[in-house]
Amino acid sequence: MKATAGEAYPRKGVNRGLSVLDLFFRIIAAVGTLGSAVAMGTTDETLPFITQFFRFRARYDDIPSLTFFVIANAIVCGYLVLSLPISIYHIIRSKANNSRVILIIFDAAMLALVTAGASAAAAIVYLAHKGNASTNWFAICQQFNSFCKRISGSLIGSFGSGVLLVLTITTAAIAISRR
Repeated sequence: MKATAGEAYPRKGVNRGLSVLDLFFRIIAAVGTLGSAVAMGTTDETLPFITQFFRFRARYDDIPSLTFFVIANAIVCGYLVLSLPISIYHIIRSKANNSRVILIIFDAAMLALVTAGASAAAAIVYLAHKGNASTNWFAICQQFNSFCKRISGSLIGSFGSGVLLVLTITTAAIAISRR
């Protein structure tokens, strides 16, 4: 059976719509990872102690998990920006499936990276807020309030970008399955 012209166009239109949605998700995820990396990377707070010669300082690079968080978000943001031309190519040629498969593989790797970075930072943020009495780790958020607010806020953008990457993978898989 041969399909008529009226039946072929909706399929192309749906794939093009999925490609536009994929581009939109990539842009928002790139903004989220960039914002998270910048918010965490510029976090710095200093508290004076008894005299002005002794000061307590809290910075993201004092804790390796937070450094990993910044690096992971920067890598994922760079990848998302570099994948934008391919996503635009999918809008133009909605039947391109080989490049979609490659993007799904790299998207899954970037999803794993951003999730690992956000999870490592979330564990440190939890300890900063709650502490751990059995190991004598005290909560520092009562003293370093703006530091804790910034690192907590940067987690939101990173986990949100992870959700958008899941949606990106899903839309690409749907577009491939419609072939």
